[in-house]
Amino acid sequence: MQYIDNIIFLILLIAGFGLFAKSLQKIYRNIRLGKEINRSDRKGERWETMARVAMGQSKMVKRPVAGILHLFVYVGFVIINIELIEIIVDGLFGTHRFLMTIFGEKFYSVFTFTLEILAILVVIGVVVFFIRRNFYGVKRLTMKELFGWPKNDANWILIIEFALMVAFFMMNGADFYTAPEKFTYNFPISQTIFPFFESFSDETLHIIEKSAWWFHFVGILFFMNYLYYSKHLHIILAFPSTWYANLEKKGKFNNLESVTKEIKLMMDPNADPYAAPAEGEAEVPSKFGAEDVFDLNQVQLLNAYSCTECGRCTSVCPANITGKKLSPRLILMKTRDRLEEVGRNIDKNGSFVDDGKKLLNDYITKEELWACTTCNACTEACPVLLDPLSIIFEMRRFLVMEQSAAPQELNLMMTNVENNAAPWQYNQADRLNWAND
Repeated sequence: MQYIDNIIFLILLIAGFGLFAKSLQKIYRNIRLGKEINRSDRKGERWETMARVAMGQSKMVKRPVAGILHLFVYVGFVIINIELIEIIVDGLFGTHRFLMTIFGEKFYSVFTFTLEILAILVVIGVVVFFIRRNFYGVKRLTMKELFGWPKNDANWILIIEFALMVAFFMMNGADFYTAPEKFTYNFPISQTIFPFFESFSDETLHIIEKSAWWFHFVGILFFMNYLYYSKHLHIILAFPSTWYANLEKKGKFNNLESVTKEIKLMMDPNADPYAAPAEGEAEVPSKFGAEDVFDLNQVQLLNAYSCTECGRCTSVCPANITGKKLSPRLILMKTRDRLEEVGRNIDKNGSFVDDGKKLLNDYITKEELWACTTCNACTEACPVLLDPLSIIFEMRRFLVMEQSAAPQELNLMMTNVENNAAPWQYNQADRLNWAND
């Protein structure tokens, strides 16, 4: 019976990490439903970009208040969870403050002091974010598209992080006042918050310490597995998203090789249009553009999972600002929703069974797609280099090349280019008349 705690701990540990691994496997499978894309070039630049943007938070601090608070929460929460190593060893082997035996009392004192300072910065950050999101009225955080689950999700994450930090402080405070003369613990915040612990008996303090310890451990496992259902997947996926980001100039259109070849054939009077494609030459794709998530590439699907729903993209979108239906944030959110629906279909049937739905029309409307001005403000604003514009490009390409469903104004322009080699409706011989005066 003396090992019952260790056995329960081991079961929870295996179950927690097992479920987490299963969730990651499911996300990986869903992303793999997209088309392969080669983003393995310029490796040095990609590593530098990931270190600067994902780890260094360089784009977050362009809005200093939110950026610095996010840095507090991000750095604090990540570093504090280094203590999870200590919790795992203590839980499995019944030790107490295992890292102190490794670090020594002096260095462990510095370590615990650092964790306490970071923990209080996390508390400050999540409290300000909660007030800002629910009472301050930041427009991009109170838009209709966030009503319901997205808003509740963001609040739950903040509440969970707050609760974990309170448990961390209680655990440390109770530990300090149990036997302060035994160890050189350095808990400046905990012993300040809970001075009344000094009047408690050692037995009571031990119960408080163990309860907070278990709450902190189970809370971390819960938080880890909750990520799958949350926008906070970006804690993990921001790193691959920034590594696989598009490093080309923003707005550079990805011309299809097969289409370029066709145009060259049209312009070459000596070309044989029926000649077999040369080795290594691009074949005509089975479908132009994207109608559903299967037609998008894997980086675009990774982007959908990585979206933080912060709304910086939507807040700078000129179409959205002028009252049009388009929201770049919502493009990524709807893509993720459709991808999750496809994933559940596969889970149920073993493989995808046509459900009569598509990303186009059922999730993202033509009105949203054609409202986009392709100005790239959204891609420039994103703190983790996501690219909702590329999804809009591909879905527009499908509408134009597969369904001939471009707006009348665009069809008129393309007809003029075809007939007059210019977007305007006049004869080619008159193209320079503007210079006569």
